Amino acid sequence: MSSYVTRPKVRVNTQETALHGYAPIHEKIAHSLEEVMSSCSDRVVLALECYPGTDHEELLAQLIEPLGPSLTLFADDYAQSVARVQERIKDCITEDRVFGVISHYTIDQFFEEPRIEEARQKIAAAQGLVVVYGMGTTVLCEPDLVVYASLTRWEVQCRYRRGVANWKANNPGEDALRKFKRGYFFEWRVADRQKSALFDTIDFLIDVNVADDPRMVSGDAYRAALGQVASQPFRLVPYFDASVWGGHWMQERFGLDPDASNFGWAFDGVPEENSVLLDFGGVDVEIPAQDVVFSHPVELMGPKVHARFGTDYPIRFDYLDTMGGGNLSLQVHPLVAYIQDRFGMAYTQDESYYILDATADSCVYLGVKTGTDKDEMFASLRRAASGKEQFADERYMNKIPVAKHDHVHIPAGTVHAGGAGTVILEISATPYIFTFKLWDWGRVGLDGLPRPVHLDHGERNVLVERDTACAEGRLTDRVGAPHEDLSQEPGVRVEKTGLADEEFIETRRYWFRDAATLSTFESVNELNLVEGESVVVEGPDGSFSPLPVHYGETFIVPERVGTYRIRNTGDPSKEVAVIQAFVRNL
Repeated sequence: MSSYVTRPKVRVNTQETALHGYAPIHEKIAHSLEEVMSSCSDRVVLALECYPGTDHEELLAQLIEPLGPSLTLFADDYAQSVARVQERIKDCITEDRVFGVISHYTIDQFFEEPRIEEARQKIAAAQGLVVVYGMGTTVLCEPDLVVYASLTRWEVQCRYRRGVANWKANNPGEDALRKFKRGYFFEWRVADRQKSALFDTIDFLIDVNVADDPRMVSGDAYRAALGQVASQPFRLVPYFDASVWGGHWMQERFGLDPDASNFGWAFDGVPEENSVLLDFGGVDVEIPAQDVVFSHPVELMGPKVHARFGTDYPIRFDYLDTMGGGNLSLQVHPLVAYIQDRFGMAYTQDESYYILDATADSCVYLGVKTGTDKDEMFASLRRAASGKEQFADERYMNKIPVAKHDHVHIPAGTVHAGGAGTVILEISATPYIFTFKLWDWGRVGLDGLPRPVHLDHGERNVLVERDTACAEGRLTDRVGAPHEDLSQEPGVRVEKTGLADEEFIETRRYWFRDAATLSTFESVNELNLVEGESVVVEGPDGSFSPLPVHYGETFIVPERVGTYRIRNTGDPSKEVAVIQAFVRNL
């Protein structure tokens, strides 16, 4: 049986138990409304703010209507029309299937004054309970009680696939890539700004990730829990998904659904996408991990990293599994100036491939062959994209053999792809969506549509100086090669494995049989147990509860922890290895 924990929890230090189910949630909210009503006028206003993708009909039937309001307003009805919103955001959404431009809108910009005034007059004329629900509720009212219906981004994406439309978009049947693009570049940005603005005023938070199975906690307990998470090592809730390149290693090693077609990729260490599972007295409440980033960026990331990145969490760990499958797509990531100019992002996706496992013939495609004519290569890629020929990858690309624990560095501008028969722990900067596919071996996506390639973008970013000598030299860190031992602790070997000089992330690998003491280096740390059965993460002063970690699990250590100890809890005769990533603070 796998020891990998797919639903890790953070046990919250509180006496409060979360409520589970609509009946107790209804009772608690009704009681709170009665208390408010007893101390104010004849009217009480409840704002039920909802993250995009929330099932409004479920909330209306199961919670709002049983409260018996005299007036119910759906905020979306008072926002601009679908056509008006689409016209306004077309420059950030673009016509591209994958890429847009990061928006800086706030929710109030999508409500016009006459409609706002109409809603406010209706509220002013009402007596008893008024409920305003949807997205942007506080634009229309000054609430006496604020309840927030929270969804994780992964659940939103799953709902897109099931036919849920984007906010203010009549697009239930649109392909999931375009729905995700609209969410990523527009509506999630708007919703996150709204949630941050309401953070201090939320009276109750409801986890509505599972249909008809809500969990609710008070705003005070929710805020305290976020502070606790930002002060101790923790794991995110990973998610796994099928891919066109196959992959069955995680399926077997992590105990995933054996009947699924494959699990080719996973996010296990991406706060922008993953969630945190909070245990309130035995009742779990799942929230976006971004809530921790937004509410406690300094404690989590450190003052120096926060000063550089704001509330953009800068490190990402994810899995790419091609065991029993095919190659990853041939791709390149944008140079910094390009991503800033074209997409409104502050930094780019420099990355690396840490080879967690490999077969005897595993390889990566890395950089172009020395002497490659870029115009000739892209002419060949365009003919391949049109179906006229197969791209002659081995004519233009370096095919580099790799073994377990090798670490391949991929600064932006480097053409690359993981080969079949490899398990890759990808360690990278966070803007993960900005991948320019150049060739995908003639495959279609799981949706049956051709996988998009972006040759015009790619051509402007491929650096031919990342050639054979570069790929086989400074971009490939071999596990058996000599490494300077950075450790001053007996029984511990510390190796700097990367990343490349152009990248702001540094990685170090710790080998030990007993225990190792680590520093956060004035940055948030992200780590993975890449060798060994299990370890436990402890505070030298007992300032936090020990965190158990199993093979292959990613965990985060907030900067404010400072110093921490990792102790081997598996076979004491065997070395364990932990890979650590942090932001270089020059």
